[in-house]
Amino acid sequence: MSAPAEYKAYPIYQDSGIEWFGAIPQAWDTSLGKWLFEEIADRGHVNEPLLSVTQATGVLPRDASEIQVWNPGEDVSGYKLVLPDDFVISLRSFQGGIEHSACRGIISPAYTVLRPTQEINPGYFRYLLKSGPVISALNAVTTGIRQGKNISFDNFGSLPYIVPPRQEQRAIAKFLDSETGKIDGLVAKKKRLIELLQEKRTALIKEAVTKGLDPKVEMKDSGVEWLGEIPAHWGVVRLKRAVLFQRGHDLPSEVREAGSVPIISSAGPLATHSEARARGPGIVTGRYGTIGKFHLVEEDYWPLNTTLYSIEMYANEPRYLTYVLTSLSDLFLMYSLKSAVPGVDRNDIHTIPVAIAPLEEQQRIAVYLDDRMAEISALIVRIEDAVHTLNELRSALVSSAVTGKIDVREEPA
Repeated sequence: MSAPAEYKAYPIYQDSGIEWFGAIPQAWDTSLGKWLFEEIADRGHVNEPLLSVTQATGVLPRDASEIQVWNPGEDVSGYKLVLPDDFVISLRSFQGGIEHSACRGIISPAYTVLRPTQEINPGYFRYLLKSGPVISALNAVTTGIRQGKNISFDNFGSLPYIVPPRQEQRAIAKFLDSETGKIDGLVAKKKRLIELLQEKRTALIKEAVTKGLDPKVEMKDSGVEWLGEIPAHWGVVRLKRAVLFQRGHDLPSEVREAGSVPIISSAGPLATHSEARARGPGIVTGRYGTIGKFHLVEEDYWPLNTTLYSIEMYANEPRYLTYVLTSLSDLFLMYSLKSAVPGVDRNDIHTIPVAIAPLEEQQRIAVYLDDRMAEISALIVRIEDAVHTLNELRSALVSSAVTGKIDVREEPA
C-alpha cells in the first residue's frame, strides 16, 4: 500500500545509492549502521530491573503478571546493561524491526544492545528500524537458526541507513507519534468491537441452549446452580447421556495414504487419509492441544489421538449438541487443568449436567444459532478486514515518512 495521497513530496530528491530506499530528499544523508551505533556488552548490576523484549511494547520492565520464560533462581550476573534510548536486537528470533528501550535495566546475553555513537533523535530511529524497507534488508542478511533468525552486530552494522538532519528527524518522529497514535486508537476500538461480538456470540449460545427461544415459556429450577432455570418441558442429564465421547486414534504422518477422508486434530481438519475410523456426523474436541473448541464433521473421518470424538449422540441434533458443548467450553478448560499435564479426561466431562430440549426444538435452536453465528462471523470478518487495512496504512505511512517520500515538516502535530 502506498502512502496517502494527501501528503506532499519534498521539492528535490537525490539517489540514495541504496536499493531498498531509492531516492531521498536532497538534504538527507546515509550512514552505515556501525557508524551510527556501537554494540554494548556492559554488565548491569544484579539488582537492576529485569527487562523483556516484545514487538508490541519494545523493551520494558517485566510485569509481575507476565508469564516468565526465565528461571527466577538463575544467575543474572552476566546480563547486559540497557539504558534509555538504547536499541535491542534479539539473537534468537528476529521477526521484524529492532526494539527501542524506554528504560534502564538488565537483559539476557542472548540480546544485542545497540547504543548511538552520535547525536540522533531516538524517536525517528524507533520508526526507521521497524519500517518495512529496513526489516526486508535485515532479513536478507540474516541466517536461520532454529525457527527464528540470527542477527549479529556485523549484519546490522554492514547495512546503510537514512539519516535526515536532526531537526527533520524530530519532526518526523513527532508526526508519526501523532498519526500512528490515531491509527492505533482506531485499531484498538475495532479490536474491542470484535471482543464484544465474540462475547455476544457466547451469550447467545448459552441463552439459547439453556433458556430456549420462547421468552414466555414456563420455567423450572434445573437443580444445577450454574444452569439456573430451564424450560419446564426440558430435561437435565449427564453429558454422557446426551453425547458420549471416545479417545481418538494415532495416525503417524508416515503411514498416511492419499485419500479424501478428513483427519481431524484438536484444532480442526488437518489433512486427509484413505481410511476412516469414525462415522459422520460427529463432534470432535481436543483432549490435548486446542481445548474447549468443538468441530462438527458431517462426513466419515479419522479423529487423531489428541482428540475426543462422539461415538453416540442418542438421536439428538448434532448441531444443537455442538452448541451445547460450546457453552461448556470453560468447563472443559477447567477440567483440563486438573493434572500436571493439561488434558481432558472424558470421565470428568461425561459427568457434567446439561439441559436437553426435545428434538424438534433442538432443530429450531440449531437453525436460529446457525443464522446468528453467520451474521456475527460476517461482521467480525468485515472488522478484521478494516483492521488489516489500517495496519497497512500505518506501515505505509511510517515507511513513507522515514524514507522522505512525504514531507511532514509543516504537518500539524
